[in-house]
Amino acid sequence: MRIGKKDWIFIGIIAAVFIIFYVISGEEKTKRVPLDDTHKPSYELFKKTGSKMEADKGCPTCHNTAPGGVPFPAKHPVKPKDGPMRCLFCHKLKLAGV
Repeated sequence: MRIGKKDWIFIGIIAAVFIIFYVISGEEKTKRVPLDDTHKPSYELFKKTGSKMEADKGCPTCHNTAPGGVPFPAKHPVKPKDGPMRCLFCHKLKLAGV
């Protein structure tokens, strides 16, 4: 069986798709939740409940809502209008603390 021109085009397209996926699948860019005294309550709450949504509820107390709180970077996605904070959807807990 001979590989024709259409077959080579198809193989090229598949190879290009794999190369693109490989190039964009680099290192994780989001920061991990620090394992420090400030974030310790979030780790403990996650250990206790097993729910990231419960642990997320403590984030607004320090991030962007409290005076002198830690502001979000300029390109950080905003919280959904009526939805809960979903910090731990992107930011992962350090395994040693979980």
